[in-house]
Amino acid sequence: MLIELDEGYSFGLGLFETILLYKGKPVFLDEHLARINKSIENLALNIDKLEKNEVFQYLNNNKNTLEYEVLKIVLSEKNRLFLKREYTYTEKDYQRAFNLNISEVRRNESSIFTFHKTLNYGDNILEKRKSKKMGYDEPIFLNSKNQITEGATSNIFVVVGDKIYTPKLSCGLLNGIVRQYIISNYDVIESEIDLEFLNNADEIFLTNSLFGIIPVNNLEKKVFKSKEISKEIFSHYKKYIKISELHSKF
Repeated sequence: MLIELDEGYSFGLGLFETILLYKGKPVFLDEHLARINKSIENLALNIDKLEKNEVFQYLNNNKNTLEYEVLKIVLSEKNRLFLKREYTYTEKDYQRAFNLNISEVRRNESSIFTFHKTLNYGDNILEKRKSKKMGYDEPIFLNSKNQITEGATSNIFVVVGDKIYTPKLSCGLLNGIVRQYIISNYDVIESEIDLEFLNNADEIFLTNSLFGIIPVNNLEKKVFKSKEISKEIFSHYKKYIKISELHSKF
């Protein structure tokens, strides 16, 4: 695989999407295409928009029989990369639930890059590695106002009583695909959330395009015993994935 040096690989002015494949079919493909193409426009990048037929052509040429896989698409000015890799999340991850810590790195809610999935991804990777070394699964970022934003690879939802909260986009976070799914299908309050509110929650869960929805066991020393809402939402989500696969045009 040859990669040409361009603004993407020189300055991080490129984009990527990570897509779940279920029985070889891309989950939420339209939403992923819409997001990356909107980013091309909003960042005024010299990149051709991603078309559905490009994805289908790659998948048709790289078929196998695995139930779950991961498709990564990387776009820059001179490069269009399609890569498949192994799906690594297991049932044990969901049963164990995730352990979180608060990152010392702050999200910059004034930067346009915070809101797009660009190749400027160093903070996320390094903080994730640091958390793993400390025994945690995911770091949570605060912004310059000490408000909760997102995880290194996830969006965060907070349950208090019978209400579900998630940070507002303006706090400085990526509008995740599964985040959009939950907001569209459940009553979710988008708000400014501080650390005290988070620590007083009844339940916390994370979302991303690969693991879907996963409950949180603890935030550093704070333990969250309830996982009822996240398990209920995940059950509906899995059914949605299977129904979508049956009706997929790919």
